[in-house]
Amino acid sequence: MSFFAILFALLIEQARPLARSNSVHAGLRAWTVSVRRNFDAGQSYHGWVAWGLAVLVPSLFVLGVHWFLTWLVGWPLALVWNVAVLYVTLGFRQFSHHFTRIRDALDAADEYTAREELALWQQVDTTEVPRSQVVRHVIEYSVLAAHRYVFGVLFWYSVLAALGLGPMGAVLYRAAEFVSRYWSSRGYMGAQPVSERLQGAARQAWMWIDWLPARLTALSFAVVGSFEEAIDGWRFHAQRFPNDNDGVLLAATAGAINVRLGGEALKARENAPLMSGFEGESEVDDSDSTPGRLADLSHLRSVVGLVWRSVVVWLLLLALLTLARLLG
Repeated sequence: MSFFAILFALLIEQARPLARSNSVHAGLRAWTVSVRRNFDAGQSYHGWVAWGLAVLVPSLFVLGVHWFLTWLVGWPLALVWNVAVLYVTLGFRQFSHHFTRIRDALDAADEYTAREELALWQQVDTTEVPRSQVVRHVIEYSVLAAHRYVFGVLFWYSVLAALGLGPMGAVLYRAAEFVSRYWSSRGYMGAQPVSERLQGAARQAWMWIDWLPARLTALSFAVVGSFEEAIDGWRFHAQRFPNDNDGVLLAATAGAINVRLGGEALKARENAPLMSGFEGESEVDDSDSTPGRLADLSHLRSVVGLVWRSVVVWLLLLALLTLARLLG
Protein backbone atom coordinates (compact mmCIF):
# COMPACT_ATOMS: atom_id res chain seq x y z
CA MET A 1 0.00 0.00 0.00
CA SER A 2 2.76 2.46 0.91
CA PHE A 3 4.35 2.53 -2.56
CA PHE A 4 1.07 3.23 -4.34
CA ALA A 5 0.04 5.81 -1.73
CA ILE A 6 3.32 7.69 -2.26
CA LEU A 7 3.06 7.46 -6.03
CA PHE A 8 -0.54 8.70 -6.14
CA ALA A 9 0.18 11.50 -3.68
CA LEU A 10 3.13 12.76 -5.72
CA LEU A 11 1.15 12.64 -8.96
CA ILE A 12 -1.83 14.48 -7.46
CA GLU A 13 0.45 17.06 -5.87
CA GLN A 14 2.13 17.75 -9.19
CA ALA A 15 -1.23 18.20 -10.91
CA ARG A 16 -2.93 20.18 -8.14
CA PRO A 17 -0.52 21.66 -5.57
CA LEU A 18 -1.71 22.17 -2.03
CA ALA A 19 -2.68 25.79 -1.38
CA ARG A 20 -0.41 27.66 1.00
CA SER A 21 -3.44 28.83 2.98
CA ASN A 22 -5.26 25.62 3.85
CA SER A 23 -7.30 24.45 6.80
CA VAL A 24 -5.03 21.54 7.72
CA HIS A 25 -1.89 23.62 8.18
CA ALA A 26 -3.90 26.36 9.88
CA GLY A 27 -5.37 23.78 12.25
CA LEU A 28 -1.95 22.40 13.18
CA ARG A 29 -0.65 25.90 13.77
CA ALA A 30 -3.61 26.73 16.02
CA TRP A 31 -3.13 23.44 17.90
CA THR A 32 0.55 24.15 18.61
CA VAL A 33 -0.29 27.67 19.79
CA SER A 34 -2.93 26.27 22.16
CA VAL A 35 -0.60 23.59 23.51
CA ARG A 36 2.20 26.08 24.12
CA ARG A 37 -0.12 28.53 25.84
CA ASN A 38 -1.49 25.90 28.22
CA PHE A 39 1.51 23.69 28.94
CA ASP A 40 4.64 25.81 28.60
CA ALA A 41 5.34 26.46 32.29
CA GLY A 42 9.11 26.73 31.98
CA GLN A 43 10.15 23.38 33.46
CA SER A 44 11.96 20.67 31.51
CA TYR A 45 9.18 18.10 31.81
CA HIS A 46 6.62 20.73 30.78
CA GLY A 47 8.56 21.15 27.55
CA TRP A 48 8.41 17.44 26.77
CA VAL A 49 4.73 17.22 27.70
CA ALA A 50 3.95 20.13 25.38
CA TRP A 51 6.02 18.62 22.59
CA GLY A 52 4.33 15.23 23.01
CA LEU A 53 0.88 16.76 22.84
CA ALA A 54 1.69 18.98 19.86
CA VAL A 55 3.31 16.20 17.79
CA LEU A 56 1.96 12.87 19.02
CA VAL A 57 -1.73 13.77 19.28
CA PRO A 58 -2.07 14.60 15.54
CA SER A 59 0.04 11.55 14.69
CA LEU A 60 -2.09 9.23 16.81
CA PHE A 61 -5.28 10.74 15.40
CA VAL A 62 -4.12 9.95 11.86
CA LEU A 63 -3.21 6.43 12.96
CA GLY A 64 -6.60 5.94 14.62
CA VAL A 65 -8.46 6.96 11.46
CA HIS A 66 -6.27 4.59 9.43
CA TRP A 67 -7.04 1.63 11.71
CA PHE A 68 -10.75 2.50 11.83
CA LEU A 69 -11.04 2.65 8.03
CA THR A 70 -9.09 -0.58 7.65
CA TRP A 71 -11.37 -2.33 10.13
CA LEU A 72 -14.60 -0.83 8.77
CA VAL A 73 -14.09 -1.07 5.01
CA GLY A 74 -10.70 -2.57 4.28
CA TRP A 75 -7.53 -1.48 2.55
CA PRO A 76 -9.06 0.51 -0.40
CA LEU A 77 -10.44 3.26 1.83
CA ALA A 78 -7.35 3.13 4.04
CA LEU A 79 -5.27 3.68 0.89
CA VAL A 80 -7.32 6.78 0.09
CA TRP A 81 -6.68 8.07 3.62
CA ASN A 82 -2.95 7.43 3.23
CA VAL A 83 -2.91 9.35 -0.06
CA ALA A 84 -4.79 12.26 1.56
CA VAL A 85 -2.34 12.46 4.47
CA LEU A 86 0.68 12.26 2.17
CA TYR A 87 -0.81 14.93 -0.09
CA VAL A 88 -0.78 17.31 2.89
CA THR A 89 2.66 16.36 4.22
CA LEU A 90 4.66 15.35 1.13
CA GLY A 91 5.54 17.11 -2.08
CA PHE A 92 7.81 19.38 -4.07
CA ARG A 93 5.15 21.88 -5.01
CA GLN A 94 4.85 23.09 -1.40
CA PHE A 95 8.15 24.94 -1.86
CA SER A 96 9.35 24.55 -5.47
CA HIS A 97 7.50 27.62 -6.78
CA HIS A 98 10.00 29.77 -4.87
CA PHE A 99 12.91 27.93 -6.45
CA THR A 100 11.40 28.20 -9.92
CA ARG A 101 10.75 31.93 -9.68
CA ILE A 102 14.27 32.67 -8.45
CA ARG A 103 15.86 30.46 -11.11
CA ASP A 104 13.80 32.07 -13.88
CA ALA A 105 14.68 35.55 -12.62
CA LEU A 106 18.39 34.74 -12.55
CA ASP A 107 18.15 33.15 -15.98
CA ALA A 108 16.68 36.45 -17.26
CA ALA A 109 19.47 38.41 -15.50
CA ASP A 110 16.86 40.00 -13.22
CA GLU A 111 18.83 39.91 -9.98
CA TYR A 112 16.51 42.36 -8.23
CA THR A 113 13.51 40.04 -8.65
CA ALA A 114 15.61 37.03 -7.61
CA ARG A 115 16.64 38.80 -4.40
CA GLU A 116 13.06 39.83 -3.68
CA GLU A 117 11.79 36.29 -4.21
CA LEU A 118 14.47 34.90 -1.89
CA ALA A 119 13.61 37.54 0.71
CA LEU A 120 9.92 36.68 0.44
CA TRP A 121 10.58 32.95 0.73
CA GLN A 122 12.81 33.07 3.80
CA GLN A 123 11.86 36.46 5.29
CA VAL A 124 15.47 37.65 5.12
CA ASP A 125 17.30 40.78 4.04
CA THR A 126 18.87 40.25 0.60
CA THR A 127 19.52 43.88 -0.35
CA GLU A 128 23.30 43.63 -0.73
CA VAL A 129 23.69 39.92 -1.49
CA PRO A 130 25.78 39.27 -4.64
CA ARG A 131 24.49 37.01 -7.40
CA SER A 132 26.68 34.02 -6.55
CA GLN A 133 25.54 34.17 -2.92
CA VAL A 134 21.90 34.35 -3.99
CA VAL A 135 22.43 31.11 -5.93
CA ARG A 136 24.29 29.57 -3.00
CA HIS A 137 21.49 30.35 -0.55
CA VAL A 138 18.85 29.08 -2.97
CA ILE A 139 20.72 25.78 -3.27
CA GLU A 140 21.02 25.42 0.50
CA TYR A 141 17.39 26.26 1.24
CA SER A 142 16.13 24.10 -1.63
CA VAL A 143 18.15 21.04 -0.62
CA LEU A 144 16.97 21.31 2.98
CA ALA A 145 13.37 21.84 1.84
CA ALA A 146 13.53 18.85 -0.52
CA HIS A 147 14.75 16.71 2.34
CA ARG A 148 12.11 17.91 4.82
CA TYR A 149 9.18 17.92 2.42
CA VAL A 150 10.03 14.74 0.49
CA PHE A 151 12.80 12.39 1.61
CA GLY A 152 12.33 12.64 5.37
CA VAL A 153 8.59 12.12 4.98
CA LEU A 154 9.17 9.16 2.65
CA PHE A 155 11.48 7.53 5.17
CA TRP A 156 9.27 7.80 8.25
CA TYR A 157 6.08 7.02 6.36
CA SER A 158 7.58 3.89 4.80
CA VAL A 159 9.13 2.61 8.03
CA LEU A 160 6.03 3.04 10.19
CA ALA A 161 3.67 1.89 7.43
CA ALA A 162 5.67 -1.34 7.22
CA LEU A 163 5.00 -1.78 10.96
CA GLY A 164 1.25 -1.39 10.44
CA LEU A 165 1.10 2.22 11.64
CA GLY A 166 -0.25 3.66 8.40
CA PRO A 167 0.54 7.31 7.64
CA MET A 168 1.53 8.13 11.22
CA GLY A 169 5.20 8.54 10.29
CA ALA A 170 4.52 11.29 7.75
CA VAL A 171 2.62 13.39 10.30
CA LEU A 172 5.15 12.67 13.05
CA TYR A 173 8.05 13.88 10.92
CA ARG A 174 6.38 17.01 9.51
CA ALA A 175 4.87 18.00 12.87
CA ALA A 176 8.22 17.56 14.66
CA GLU A 177 9.96 19.76 12.09
CA PHE A 178 7.17 22.34 12.25
CA VAL A 179 7.15 22.80 16.03
CA SER A 180 10.95 22.92 16.23
CA ARG A 181 10.83 25.90 13.88
CA TYR A 182 7.57 27.49 14.96
CA TRP A 183 8.51 27.46 18.63
CA SER A 184 11.79 29.23 17.96
CA SER A 185 12.17 32.72 19.39
CA ARG A 186 12.21 34.25 15.91
CA GLY A 187 9.02 32.43 15.00
CA TYR A 188 7.18 34.05 17.89
CA MET A 189 8.01 37.68 17.31
CA GLY A 190 5.39 39.88 18.93
CA ALA A 191 3.94 37.02 20.99
CA GLN A 192 4.66 35.74 24.49
CA PRO A 193 8.18 34.23 24.36
CA VAL A 194 8.53 30.47 24.27
CA SER A 195 10.49 29.11 27.24
CA GLU A 196 14.02 27.86 26.63
CA ARG A 197 12.98 24.45 27.99
CA LEU A 198 10.30 24.07 25.35
CA GLN A 199 12.55 25.29 22.55
CA GLY A 200 15.26 22.89 23.71
CA ALA A 201 12.88 19.92 23.83
CA ALA A 202 11.55 20.68 20.34
CA ARG A 203 15.06 21.06 18.88
CA GLN A 204 16.36 17.91 20.57
CA ALA A 205 13.42 15.80 19.44
CA TRP A 206 13.79 17.09 15.90
CA MET A 207 17.51 16.23 15.87
CA TRP A 208 16.73 12.66 16.95
CA ILE A 209 13.90 12.19 14.46
CA ASP A 210 15.86 13.65 11.53
CA TRP A 211 19.19 11.94 12.29
CA LEU A 212 18.78 8.84 10.13
CA PRO A 213 16.67 10.38 7.31
CA ALA A 214 19.25 13.16 6.81
CA ARG A 215 22.02 10.62 6.37
CA LEU A 216 19.99 8.46 4.00
CA THR A 217 19.19 11.51 1.90
CA ALA A 218 22.87 12.46 1.86
CA LEU A 219 23.74 8.89 0.82
CA SER A 220 21.20 8.96 -2.00
CA PHE A 221 22.68 12.26 -3.25
CA ALA A 222 26.08 10.60 -3.23
CA VAL A 223 24.79 7.60 -5.18
CA VAL A 224 23.21 9.70 -7.95
CA GLY A 225 25.88 12.41 -7.91
CA SER A 226 29.65 12.36 -7.61
CA PHE A 227 29.93 9.58 -5.05
CA GLU A 228 33.52 9.91 -3.85
CA GLU A 229 33.40 13.71 -3.54
CA ALA A 230 30.03 13.57 -1.75
CA ILE A 231 31.31 11.05 0.79
CA ASP A 232 34.48 13.09 1.33
CA GLY A 233 32.36 16.18 1.88
CA TRP A 234 30.22 14.29 4.38
CA ARG A 235 33.26 13.00 6.27
CA PHE A 236 35.46 16.08 6.31
CA HIS A 237 33.21 19.13 5.91
CA ALA A 238 29.88 18.38 7.64
CA GLN A 239 31.25 19.86 10.86
CA ARG A 240 31.58 23.25 9.16
CA PHE A 241 27.82 23.70 9.60
CA PRO A 242 26.35 24.36 13.06
CA ASN A 243 23.49 21.87 12.68
CA ASP A 244 24.76 18.30 12.53
CA ASN A 245 21.98 16.83 10.39
CA ASP A 246 21.83 19.79 7.99
CA GLY A 247 25.62 19.79 7.84
CA VAL A 248 25.75 16.20 6.63
CA LEU A 249 23.17 16.93 3.96
CA LEU A 250 24.73 20.18 2.71
CA ALA A 251 28.29 18.86 2.75
CA ALA A 252 27.26 15.79 0.74
CA THR A 253 25.37 18.01 -1.72
CA ALA A 254 28.41 20.27 -2.13
CA GLY A 255 30.56 17.28 -3.03
CA ALA A 256 27.94 15.64 -5.23
CA ILE A 257 27.66 18.63 -7.59
CA ASN A 258 31.01 20.36 -6.88
CA VAL A 259 29.62 23.60 -5.46
CA ARG A 260 30.84 25.79 -2.61
CA LEU A 261 28.25 25.90 0.17
CA GLY A 262 28.34 27.55 3.56
CA GLY A 263 29.48 31.01 4.57
CA GLU A 264 27.74 34.08 5.85
CA ALA A 265 24.08 33.55 6.74
CA LEU A 266 21.31 35.87 5.61
CA LYS A 267 19.89 38.13 8.27
CA ALA A 268 16.20 38.11 9.10
CA ARG A 269 14.06 41.06 8.14
CA GLU A 270 12.95 43.21 11.03
CA ASN A 271 9.48 42.17 12.29
CA ALA A 272 9.39 39.38 9.73
CA PRO A 273 6.21 37.32 10.20
CA LEU A 274 6.23 33.55 10.13
CA MET A 275 4.78 32.52 6.79
CA SER A 276 1.61 30.47 6.54
CA GLY A 277 1.48 26.71 6.34
CA PHE A 278 4.65 24.73 6.98
CA GLU A 279 6.83 27.35 5.35
CA GLY A 280 8.91 29.90 7.12
CA GLU A 281 12.44 30.57 8.21
CA SER A 282 15.09 27.94 7.62
CA GLU A 283 18.03 28.21 9.95
CA VAL A 284 21.24 28.15 7.90
CA ASP A 285 23.65 29.87 10.27
CA ASP A 286 27.10 31.27 9.57
CA SER A 287 29.60 28.55 8.67
CA ASP A 288 32.84 27.90 6.84
CA SER A 289 32.58 27.29 3.11
CA THR A 290 33.11 23.84 1.65
CA PRO A 291 35.51 23.32 -1.27
CA GLY A 292 34.08 23.59 -4.76
CA ARG A 293 33.16 26.03 -7.50
CA LEU A 294 31.33 29.27 -6.83
CA ALA A 295 27.59 28.70 -7.20
CA ASP A 296 26.11 29.59 -10.58
CA LEU A 297 23.01 28.79 -12.63
CA SER A 298 24.38 25.45 -13.79
CA HIS A 299 24.37 24.30 -10.17
CA LEU A 300 20.66 25.04 -9.87
CA ARG A 301 20.03 22.68 -12.75
CA SER A 302 22.35 20.15 -11.14
CA VAL A 303 20.38 20.34 -7.89
CA VAL A 304 17.11 19.66 -9.73
CA GLY A 305 18.62 16.61 -11.42
CA LEU A 306 20.17 15.40 -8.16
CA VAL A 307 16.86 15.57 -6.30
CA TRP A 308 14.76 13.94 -9.01
CA ARG A 309 17.24 11.12 -9.56
CA SER A 310 17.19 10.49 -5.82
CA VAL A 311 13.37 10.37 -5.85
CA VAL A 312 13.51 7.78 -8.63
CA VAL A 313 15.99 5.69 -6.61
CA TRP A 314 13.80 5.84 -3.50
CA LEU A 315 10.65 4.92 -5.44
CA LEU A 316 12.43 2.11 -7.25
CA LEU A 317 13.65 0.72 -3.94
CA LEU A 318 10.14 0.93 -2.47
CA ALA A 319 8.70 -0.75 -5.58
CA LEU A 320 11.17 -3.61 -5.28
CA LEU A 321 10.41 -4.05 -1.59
CA THR A 322 6.68 -4.01 -2.34
CA LEU A 323 7.12 -6.60 -5.09
CA ALA A 324 9.22 -8.81 -2.83
CA ARG A 325 6.57 -8.61 -0.14
CA LEU A 326 3.78 -9.51 -2.58
CA LEU A 327 5.73 -12.44 -4.02
CA GLY A 328 6.95 -13.60 -0.62
